[in-house]
Amino acid sequence: MQPVHIIGVPLDLGGGRRGVDMGPSAVRIAGLGERLQALGCHVLDRGNLDAPIRETRRARDGRKKYVDEIAAVCQRLYEVARASFTDGATPLVLGGDHSLAVGSVAAASSWAQTSRGRPLGLLWVDAHGDMNTPDTSPSGNVHGMPLAALLGAEPVELARIGGESAKVTPAHTVLIGVRNLDTREKQLVRDSHVHVFTMKEIDRRGIASVAEEAVQLAGSGTAGIHVSFDMDVCDPSVAPGVGTPVKGGLNYREAHLLMEIVADSSLLTSLDVVEINPTLDVRNTTAQLGTELVLSALGMKIL
Repeated sequence: MQPVHIIGVPLDLGGGRRGVDMGPSAVRIAGLGERLQALGCHVLDRGNLDAPIRETRRARDGRKKYVDEIAAVCQRLYEVARASFTDGATPLVLGGDHSLAVGSVAAASSWAQTSRGRPLGLLWVDAHGDMNTPDTSPSGNVHGMPLAALLGAEPVELARIGGESAKVTPAHTVLIGVRNLDTREKQLVRDSHVHVFTMKEIDRRGIASVAEEAVQLAGSGTAGIHVSFDMDVCDPSVAPGVGTPVKGGLNYREAHLLMEIVADSSLLTSLDVVEINPTLDVRNTTAQLGTELVLSALGMKIL
């Protein structure tokens, strides 16, 4: 089993609701490191990256608020995660808001291309599409834009991290659990030609069928799969501590089965668990679930 490097990113500049900067601490308090060690992983906790707080910064552009500060954090994450790949480890990134995934996915993509000569597969597990641009976003919150930056050119401050070219291709990018898209974002998602499994499709087909197809789409012909897991993909009944909850999400076992199927594929390169907001949680329930989902993704079995 590869070593696991835990990287905390206490970033909350990307969203409108405060508190996700405490997510990395909540997951550590839930026993992530100890439970990974019990699973047989060699764990190195690389601590938290520095991230500025909102009170010390000014949102200069209302179309992409705090984008320069977010880009600086993503650049640092890119460097730290890339070093973990060089060390032969699996980067495990704890958020923090979802804008941080620009740094972790860019690092995984760079490793895939330079070390394996293949593109990266991406599973974006989220209630939202995160494909807004500064021109389409109704809020200007950058945590709704990271997938757009990874696939294309905007916001440019994020898109250029790790090189000017796109970090992932639509053919190897899969959205899972989507159920809340902004009006103009819907067209962006359609036009992008990424693979999308909405909650309607999960309800109709079942999570096992969807997860197996998603892994095949993201994993075929690639160096492996990065999973970027936003805890708001889960139903608020099992994950209440998220900044943008949306009813009708994955239940407890559906979330675990998705991660178990990822583990069975042996294709996981790296993993984000983001948008845990302890100020909205109930007895650290969401952080505990996030910890359990990491364990499932890294091979913990029922029997």
